[in-house]
Amino acid sequence: MSSRTGSSARGRAIPSALSIYLQSKTISNLSVLCEDPLWSSLRRRLTVVFTSHRLRALHSLTADKCADLVHRIRNEIQQNTYTDLRVLFADFTTDITGCASFGLGGEATLTGHSAMRRVTRHFMAYSMLRGLCWSSIFFCPQLVDVFGFSLFPESATKYFKEIFRTVVEKRGGYDRKIDEPKDLLDALLKIRQESLNDKEEISEDILVAQAAIFVEGGFDTSAGAMTYAIYELAFHPEIQNKLYEELLEAKNQYGVEGLDGNVLAGLNYFNCVIKEVTRKYSSMGWLDRIASQDYRIDDKLTISAGTPVYVNAIGMHYDPDYFPEPNKFDPDRFLPENEKNIKPFTFMPFGEGPRSCIGKRFGLQTVRYGLAHVLLNYEIKPVPDAPTPSQAKIEKRGMFLMPGEPLYVKYIPRCIT
Repeated sequence: MSSRTGSSARGRAIPSALSIYLQSKTISNLSVLCEDPLWSSLRRRLTVVFTSHRLRALHSLTADKCADLVHRIRNEIQQNTYTDLRVLFADFTTDITGCASFGLGGEATLTGHSAMRRVTRHFMAYSMLRGLCWSSIFFCPQLVDVFGFSLFPESATKYFKEIFRTVVEKRGGYDRKIDEPKDLLDALLKIRQESLNDKEEISEDILVAQAAIFVEGGFDTSAGAMTYAIYELAFHPEIQNKLYEELLEAKNQYGVEGLDGNVLAGLNYFNCVIKEVTRKYSSMGWLDRIASQDYRIDDKLTISAGTPVYVNAIGMHYDPDYFPEPNKFDPDRFLPENEKNIKPFTFMPFGEGPRSCIGKRFGLQTVRYGLAHVLLNYEIKPVPDAPTPSQAKIEKRGMFLMPGEPLYVKYIPRCIT
């Protein structure tokens, strides 16, 4: 679902979660930063992919995958075999991000299997070596070239390059005229064409890296948010019922096909629930910057230019001075009359400012669609002896805040009228 980098025009970003795809120089070594003006050029040109107009174009794809998701859960109920929530929703988000980035269709939502899903499964598997690679990329980049560390497994790198070249060829090659990009791949091709005209050097590796990191950063963060949302709602039936009533009212007003991104984004309580999920379970709990100039905090502290700065975002999200009873799942804290009292820059699941998550709207749209269709079709209840949300283990080896154990819920089909 999105980037967890922080905000300030004062700082130069170092790689963090989703926005790393705007900062990488090669797909095989994503620890190397894109300095301005290349970073700014890429960001400016890719924003076209995340406009409201482009996101509306994904309605049909996302709605189809939501139908597959509902159907798969129905099959699992009949067979009495259930999939871990994170895996189930990762299947769903892989299909959507894979199509939005590479233009590839997939059946992972319905079947659990696809070529792209094989790659994203590698992303979800952590080891000591991979942890060392990622730690070096983020905190000791000088070690990356020494030891040949890479963000992606070699097999994933090879796959992304092959797919990128295949799709480009099928679409008419690099020289095909592109007036209005219809997806991320078109936008990347247009960037390549414009760079040649402007005598900029943007290699194929840079282009592939943007698409690859969009998948890497987008599928798992969104899946994690959906996992924790469904799991919290299972243990909070009063919140689930209130949310269901709001969704049902919207469905009755607009119809199932009318539940598009704009309608879902306008549902007040629905978005309070999602904000509370991202407060408690920010996929990336820290924000990182490098000071671009000396910055005076007070008489005792000045941050020198070139100093890496890490902000404990998840710490602020759990600080009772900012969010009373922080361990409580309470969407009401984001109701308009309450949200206005939240201190600025204490809630930053997507960062803030010019370097905030470029894919925020895409990630939120994916989450909204998926949750809405699941909740409209099924009542969610906890399974016997399941750990409560506060008892559930956290993944200790990965980069993102994710469940450290399989989480399951019970689905009760609703009477659809």
